Amino acid sequence: MQRKNFYITTPIYYPSGKPHMGHAYSSIIADVIARFKRLEGYDVHFLTGTDEHGLKIEREAKKNQKDTKTFCNELSKKFNELTKILNLTNDDFIRTTEKRHFKSVENLWSKLVSSGDIYLDKYKGWYSVSDEAYYDNDEIEEIDGIKVSKSSGSKVEWVEEESYFFKLSSWSEKLLDFYKTNPNFILPLSRKNEVIKFVQKGLNDLSVSRTSFSWGIPVPKNQKHVIYVWLDALTNYLSALDYPDTSSKLYKKFWPADIHIIGKDILRFHAIYWPAFLMAANIPLPKRVYGHGWILSNEKKMSKSIGNILDPIEIIKDYGIDQLRYYLLKEVSLGNDGNISLDNLKKCINNDLANNYGNLCQRVFSFIKKNCENKLPKSKIKPSMVENKLTGKIKDELKNLIDLVNNQDLNNYIKKVIEYSFDANKFFNDSEPWSLKKTDSVKMNSILNTIVVQIKNISILLLPIIPASANKVLDMINYENEFRSISHIRKDNNFNYDKELGEIEILFKKVE
Repeated sequence: MQRKNFYITTPIYYPSGKPHMGHAYSSIIADVIARFKRLEGYDVHFLTGTDEHGLKIEREAKKNQKDTKTFCNELSKKFNELTKILNLTNDDFIRTTEKRHFKSVENLWSKLVSSGDIYLDKYKGWYSVSDEAYYDNDEIEEIDGIKVSKSSGSKVEWVEEESYFFKLSSWSEKLLDFYKTNPNFILPLSRKNEVIKFVQKGLNDLSVSRTSFSWGIPVPKNQKHVIYVWLDALTNYLSALDYPDTSSKLYKKFWPADIHIIGKDILRFHAIYWPAFLMAANIPLPKRVYGHGWILSNEKKMSKSIGNILDPIEIIKDYGIDQLRYYLLKEVSLGNDGNISLDNLKKCINNDLANNYGNLCQRVFSFIKKNCENKLPKSKIKPSMVENKLTGKIKDELKNLIDLVNNQDLNNYIKKVIEYSFDANKFFNDSEPWSLKKTDSVKMNSILNTIVVQIKNISILLLPIIPASANKVLDMINYENEFRSISHIRKDNNFNYDKELGEIEILFKKVE
């Protein structure tokens, strides 16, 4: 049977300054979904990278007295290293300064010119260098004598220059029709409603080139213009699949994208501009854009001036990558803003990981080592109703678990899995296998076999969230890599009963 394909992307990193929690969050969400789809048996292509053009980068390079390309090389390397620190399984890391990307952008631009959707005029309006975004008068306000964007708080400048425009105004009705016939294109619902409301007001034509700086992809046949950074950057999703070579194996397998995971601050670019560009170029649209919320620190958006920035790299050094991955996904309801703190991180590590899942594995494996010659015991009797109820719950709810991930409800997915772990701990306590060694070793072995099956299933479900720790558990019970899949949750007979357990270690140290 041919494997199904799945293409997932994160917003490519804007490599300005240090990686922050928002970078980590978007990337971890995408990685969890990518890992889960692989466990389901999908052929997955997971893309991330760096968005390296625009006035902001050019200015920062000058500020640091560096050649712009050299500056980008250094920053991109830092963000590529972040993918390893976060334990991401991305299949590609694209840079918008690569030749393959230039080729894609130039082709898309030419298609938009051929379709009659691009024309030359003069731009007058507000522009934020920080956001690389244009704003209407009703979207800005004045604070302490400085004009800023209401949505981002970034400073805006009045810009007047010759510009190419994309006829965005002519795509309003077609976009609204598309949203109506594809109700799950934008999720969650609050983001979809926000986009529809904005488009219903009527769209203005979009300035898609600049002449006031040169760091970008030149407009074909008019090189005094560079292509607007968002038309440039969004095209990376196609560049990574060999576009414009639509006969390429990558393009044919993976386009249209299944899901773009993005932060809500760049929703307009992905849910309005991007589908309009693709419609105009007669390119199939992605299936979904999911706009997650912001990560807040102690109820406030992270800011140097407030002093509430939580550095993901420092947290990983102090607490571990699996711990951060688990905490972010459990604590934050995907789609909403999420408040995090070091105190809550410590409680989560202790309660969910150390005291629950980690303690379950430690107790069971230590007992087997001491009482069963360090080998998994075979069961020679039919499992009891209590045992069947324990292992049957996951199997009965497996479709629901898959649906939770496919609807990006990762928060409730984790809660369900940790509930299974809690139930397994209770089963182990209530069954008291230690009291049966001398009186009924057959029953003891049946109990131990059941609890190991449950640990195996819980660990498979946790593989996308805490891959290093869950794989360590499956290694301890010698559960082969080929069986680590969603389909094997329904199968309980792939254990090696003749091989001793691997070295038993503490999975999660409690944080004092």
